[in-house]
Amino acid sequence: MEHPLAETLRRLRAHVGEDGLDPADLAVRTALPEHVVRALLRGEEGPADTVEERVCERIRTLAEAHVVRTGRRPADLVSEIAARLGISQVWARRLLKGEKLPNVPLLHGLADFFDVDGGEVFFTAPAADALNRTLLPLLEKYENPAADPVQALLRKYGVRAADLRSHGCLTPEQFETLLEGVIKSVLPPEGGTAR
Repeated sequence: MEHPLAETLRRLRAHVGEDGLDPADLAVRTALPEHVVRALLRGEEGPADTVEERVCERIRTLAEAHVVRTGRRPADLVSEIAARLGISQVWARRLLKGEKLPNVPLLHGLADFFDVDGGEVFFTAPAADALNRTLLPLLEKYENPAADPVQALLRKYGVRAADLRSHGCLTPEQFETLLEGVIKSVLPPEGGTAR
C-alpha cells in the first residue's frame, strides 16, 4: 500500500507542479528541519527518530521560531511558559531547549501556547505524517475549489498558480481600497442592473 504522504504529493503535484511546494515554508509550518522536508518531498523516508526525540526537537524549533518572530528575549519566553504551565523557570528553560520531555498535560499546554494544528499530535507524529497533515488542507483547496472562490475564479480563467500574499507591497488600507474597487466594479449601480 502506498504511503499517505506519497499519495498526497502525487495528487498535489498534479495541481502545482514539481516546484510548487516551498520547503522552507513547510519546515516552519511543521517544525521539521528543512532538509527533512526536502527529503520527504523527494520521496525519501523520514528520520528514524523516537517519539521523545520528535517532541523535544519540535518544542525547541517552535521556541526558537517564536523568539525570532516576536523579537522577544528567550528569557521572556521562558518566564511566560513557566507562568502559563505552572512550572519552574529552570524546567521551562530545559523544555524549550529540547532537553526535557514534557508530560501529557505540559505537552497539551505547549500545544495551546504555540497554537499548533493537531494539538499534541503536532509534536508526536512521525515527520511524514506531520508533513502530510500540513499538505492535506492545501490539496483540499485544489480538489474542491468551490470552497475558495478566489481559486475558483483563477481556475476559470486558466491561471495555474498565483501568489495572493501582499509581501508588504501594499498597506492594509491600500489592499482594502483595491478590493473595494474590484467589488464596486461588478456591483450594479443604484437601481440598475449588473454589468
